[in-house]
Amino acid sequence: MRAVTWQGKRDVRVENVPDPTLQEPTDAIIRITSTGLCGSDLHLYEVLTPFMTPGDILGHEPMGIVEEVGAGVPDLQVGDRVVVPFQIACGNCWMCLTGLPTQCETTQVRGEGMGAALFGYTRLYGAVPGAQAEYLRVPQAQFGPIKVPEGPADDRFLYLSDVLPTAWQAVAYADVPKGGSVAVLGLGPIGDMACRVARLQGAEQVFGVDLVPDRLRRAKARGVETFDLRSFDDEKELVEAIRDRTGGRGPDAVIDAVGTEAHGSAAARMVQNAAAVLPRKLGAPIAERFSVDRLAALHTAIELVRRGGTISLSGVYGGMADPLPLLTLFDKQIQMRMGQANVRRWADEILPYLTDEDPLGVDDFATHRVPLSEAPHAYEMFQRKQDGAVKVVMQP
Repeated sequence: MRAVTWQGKRDVRVENVPDPTLQEPTDAIIRITSTGLCGSDLHLYEVLTPFMTPGDILGHEPMGIVEEVGAGVPDLQVGDRVVVPFQIACGNCWMCLTGLPTQCETTQVRGEGMGAALFGYTRLYGAVPGAQAEYLRVPQAQFGPIKVPEGPADDRFLYLSDVLPTAWQAVAYADVPKGGSVAVLGLGPIGDMACRVARLQGAEQVFGVDLVPDRLRRAKARGVETFDLRSFDDEKELVEAIRDRTGGRGPDAVIDAVGTEAHGSAAARMVQNAAAVLPRKLGAPIAERFSVDRLAALHTAIELVRRGGTISLSGVYGGMADPLPLLTLFDKQIQMRMGQANVRRWADEILPYLTDEDPLGVDDFATHRVPLSEAPHAYEMFQRKQDGAVKVVMQP
């Protein structure tokens, strides 16, 4: 089959690789019909390269048709149309039963000290072959895949794999009061969708911050009050501008949808780049023990949120040696919640909104649809924020 493979920093290729096969009774094989390109994939493309191995198959946002089913998967049949969550979880352990499948005790990657295995996401999360391919082996298929109806185009359901539950959890963790206010830092796919979810759930004021004109226009068209980061000389000016819109206090909550590759962190970027270009035997230990994040977005969130407010982190961070302003966090009595999205925890809440009325705008959420063969160009375009790329969907 054809699959998108990682070969090095900013080097992905479409190659022929062996077809996946059933390995356990709880496996299923899915023929991919659509697969998304996620902002998290760009971290592998740029920053987290010390944890990658040439030939790794990328991708974690799939949907498709069931082709084969193991004997231990009673609720799936060949021909079922499914969306596959990005994490691999059993559904039966204590963590899964408490709504935390990202911490699944059956698939935790204990050798790396990490949570549940993820599709296509470094050896830290199990080095499981990913979903930017023609076929996908799905472990723990007795729990993971979400059956969806035939008929509507893939885009109606595809984002249940990651974008929708990640944005939904970001808003849930932000704990925005009814009629309250929330600022979303970063208007990529997750930030954009988080704005939509917050408005849907009753936030009166939704502020969106970015520096990419296409993303700002896209959010503004859906009723978000946008702030162009390029229009301010420094963080303090941005903070004051949003505070002025909230009675001088700051928003009730801030969602950081940027993560480790934030603009405005030159020193941290230099360290990341150095680790990324070192040989893997040297770069990986350095990244594991001394990695740092570009914390500009997080520092802005801490400064911006009102006293007693909440910060919700959905952007991916990977640093082990990050300096944080704990005094400010404590003094402002800030609550902070974070983590990978627990897809199955939120799926049943989200499904009723994937209707013909399409209140979340999923049908036209993708800005680009390309064949799998154009994956290298799609990665470059998305990483460089070219041609208005916000969400790219690939089709084998």
